[in-house]
Amino acid sequence: MSDNGSGGRNGGGNGGGIRLGTGRGRWVVAATALGSGMAMLDGTVVNVALPRIGEELGADLSALQWTVNAYMLTLAALILLGGSLGDRYGRRRVFLLGVCWFALASAGCAAAPNVELLVLARALQGVGGALLTPGSLAMLQAVFAEEDRAGAVGAWSGLGGVAAAVGPFLGGWLVDGPGWRWIFLLNVPLAAVVVAVTARHVPESRDPDASGRFDVPGALLAALALAGITYALTEAGSGLTPGAVAAGLAGLALAGAFVLVERRSANPMLPLSLFRSRLFASVNLVTLCVYGAFSAVFLLLTVQLQIVAGFTPLLSGVALVPITVLMLLFSGRAGKLGRAVGPRLPLTAGPLVVAAGVLLMLRIGPGANYWLDVLPAVTVQGAGMTLLVAPLTATVLAAVDVRRAGIASGVNNAAARAAGLFAVAAIPPLAGLTGDAYRVPAEVDSAFTTAMLICAALLATGAVLAFATVRSDALAPPHPVAEPDCDWYCAPTTPPIHPGGAGPEPGRDGS
Repeated sequence: MSDNGSGGRNGGGNGGGIRLGTGRGRWVVAATALGSGMAMLDGTVVNVALPRIGEELGADLSALQWTVNAYMLTLAALILLGGSLGDRYGRRRVFLLGVCWFALASAGCAAAPNVELLVLARALQGVGGALLTPGSLAMLQAVFAEEDRAGAVGAWSGLGGVAAAVGPFLGGWLVDGPGWRWIFLLNVPLAAVVVAVTARHVPESRDPDASGRFDVPGALLAALALAGITYALTEAGSGLTPGAVAAGLAGLALAGAFVLVERRSANPMLPLSLFRSRLFASVNLVTLCVYGAFSAVFLLLTVQLQIVAGFTPLLSGVALVPITVLMLLFSGRAGKLGRAVGPRLPLTAGPLVVAAGVLLMLRIGPGANYWLDVLPAVTVQGAGMTLLVAPLTATVLAAVDVRRAGIASGVNNAAARAAGLFAVAAIPPLAGLTGDAYRVPAEVDSAFTTAMLICAALLATGAVLAFATVRSDALAPPHPVAEPDCDWYCAPTTPPIHPGGAGPEPGRDGS
């Protein structure tokens, strides 16, 4: 099945399709938006809760990194396989399975008596996320009438943006109020609503042409390779121990085996032929740089605000809302700008503007003032991300034939998640933040400065790569481009403040 994770197939739709203006159409949008929004809400609140989780469970920084990365690891490794399962066995069925799985794993997170079981439950959450996220957009594409699909995606995107904006405030309020465990318990009633609405109002759809075996060996090799490399990067802060070296070498060997398996597979999870497109390969390199930086910034900024600047979890969450608001209001215009002037300019300028915002964050220290120190930095960062995300999504889709747009977006989605996974594992120890140092304001402040310089360098590298490899006419006809619907809001797959290190992600939910 070469088009894994696709939201672009429309096979199995019901006749002429559902109309957006009908009651049933509105219920379908609500179900898919609430399902993906559930994962978004979970994403936006975990970073805010990390210092409190570490304090209550007695966790060191490595354990907190795994609290973030366990979710990202299973999600990144399995999201393309999750899309294939939906295409074969029914998108609604797999979506519902993912929602229920996600809710049960969330309950496990809330009940975890120690950090080890919390990390395990987070990994199980990622499995649920890999099942539900590709289906949320794929169902819209499959069941709506063709003339209403763009509007349905636009409404879904806007509702996702609202969830992303509400998340930090809600997460901070829960952590300050009833406690961090409620950020996970919140998913249980939300999942019950999603299941009820989906079962009643969303028709089943599948790809009638889906055939061949699932690439289970590829998925397992990807997960094990990511786990080995992530473990090595996380433990490197304590020195190059034999265990860390062995895990890193094993991860690299498994990554090589993954490439060989995908090359020889008749139905690869990751069709390597996509990378024959120079544009596709280069845009994914840009993605690795910029989304790795986003992940580390959002992880460490919330720690800096709470431990060094003395912000409450609520205030540290609210402090980051301007980023989401800017993307909610202006991503559509940024997408139109990218089509008008070509992607090279926004993909070069966007990371540089974000880098400027990251450097402004160096002013955030003990006794920092939100209006003078935090707001200018997050506003500049949000402006750069707004300029970047929609053109990046469109360029990924333009790099391949329209029929492969779904898998191209899914691969780029996975690349962004893998970038976040590695950045969250590697940058804190590179900056000198290990063990229990995240509880010491002076240690956090020093490491934060180093980390922001590393992130600014990653962003600048992404800008240089874009300038050198992306053509200004990449979105111009005669190439048929499957463009995202960005007239209102070009929604990322995950919110700007992501637990597992991502920020907004290119493509939508593995579409």
